[in-house]
Amino acid sequence: MFRYRQSIRLKITFGYYAIVAVIIGISVFTLMELRYVERKIIFGEAISEFLNTTLEIRRFEKNYFLYRQGSDYEENAQYIRDARVSLENNIRAFSAIATPEQIASLRESLSRYKELMDRYAGPQGVSGSRRLVLEGSIRKAGKDITTIAEEISKTERRTMQVILYNSQSVLIFSIISLSLVGIAIGQVLSRMVVRPLKELQDSMEEVADGKFEKIHIHSRDREIVSLTSAFSKMLKELELRQRHLIQSEKLASLGTLLSGVAHELNNPLSNISSSCQILTEEIEDKDIGYKKELLLQIEGQTDRARNIVRSLLEFSRDRDFKKETLPLRVMVEETIRFVKGQIPTGVVIAVDIAPDIAIHADKQRMQQAFLNLIKNALEAMDEEGRISIKARRHSALEKGGEEVSEIYNYLKYRGKCTLEEDTVDIEIRDTGAGIPREILQKVFDPFFTTKDVGKGSGLGLSIVHEIIEEHDGCIGVDSMEGKGTTFLIRLPVPGSEKSGRGVSTT
Repeated sequence: MFRYRQSIRLKITFGYYAIVAVIIGISVFTLMELRYVERKIIFGEAISEFLNTTLEIRRFEKNYFLYRQGSDYEENAQYIRDARVSLENNIRAFSAIATPEQIASLRESLSRYKELMDRYAGPQGVSGSRRLVLEGSIRKAGKDITTIAEEISKTERRTMQVILYNSQSVLIFSIISLSLVGIAIGQVLSRMVVRPLKELQDSMEEVADGKFEKIHIHSRDREIVSLTSAFSKMLKELELRQRHLIQSEKLASLGTLLSGVAHELNNPLSNISSSCQILTEEIEDKDIGYKKELLLQIEGQTDRARNIVRSLLEFSRDRDFKKETLPLRVMVEETIRFVKGQIPTGVVIAVDIAPDIAIHADKQRMQQAFLNLIKNALEAMDEEGRISIKARRHSALEKGGEEVSEIYNYLKYRGKCTLEEDTVDIEIRDTGAGIPREILQKVFDPFFTTKDVGKGSGLGLSIVHEIIEEHDGCIGVDSMEGKGTTFLIRLPVPGSEKSGRGVSTT
């Protein structure tokens, strides 16, 4: 049994055939109407010709009465015959316009008129008062003929006017009907064909914004189903490749982290080593308090080294995305510890974050975002400078001067953030070389970099942007050449409350 399968091609073909059928139907109807008008015009010409013939009858009748010439009589007789032939040959035209009584009266008047003219022009002739009476009868019969012919002609003209008006109305109605049918079919096709394509376009725009969500298109058309399947497969592949890129970038960062961890581990290991040497040298000493103090130092430094290693392992471990409530200040300071070995002696990193400010985030991913931003800031400076990391709560009820800030204007211009929600705003500012204005809008694009070939993949800021959007937040940038760069991260929070701020310098 044949099973119908929906497809865009069949819908468009059906719509095309429907429009063609409507056009053909209206065209046939219009053609029939034109044929009807054509017949009416032919009938009108026959009636007009009959009227002209009756007028010629009267003209030669008058000439004959005046001049008594046989040629006028012959012309009159010929036109009478023509009028009778015209009436009989076009009886359908006359029947369509005139009443049966008018047609019968015409026939009778033509016969009587012919009879009177023959008597008037007969060989015996007429004279005196009889001639005058006969002339009056002939004129009356002729007048009856022309009167009826004129009435029929007037009726025919009125009928033609009505027909032409109706034809005009039919033409206008046909155009309007065709337009409405075309619009209706277009709307149906739009809902059936264009809407799923528009949904697919919207899904692709979301993909372009970095949201790799499964595509759901409400359509059973074969083409749309095939496209949806192909795009879904592509999205899975893109998501997998994106994870690989993020993991690759994270692994690339591990080399940087290891130098910082090595530097950070060197201090507790040195303390442990020194304390052990002292204990070894003074093992026989009876100062138990001093020995306990050295052992406590060894324990503390061991815990410190263990925390450093644990933080490194947490960062490098591949695990699923999981949000949790994290103290922002502790996480930032832990991230700074990863790169401490690469911080030049002339560079100061200042952290201005209140201890009670927390964010709801995946620790590993958010640390990677902070790490990339801090590394970028360090690379933007030479041997000296300052990196300031600040955070504050922003309440949707606050009214302040932030609307005039360039970076807030940037966020609002990009349409990524609004001031109508409670957020935690994190600002990372450096005093480095800055970013030229003409390329500022491109810094978050994948593979865009101003570094020399081989010195950067161009994925760092792109991954930061991806991670922040993954947390339903947004990131903006403001910079000026020679005066440094500022990144602003805005993350949503469930509520807000006022608190003090603490400052630490690393």
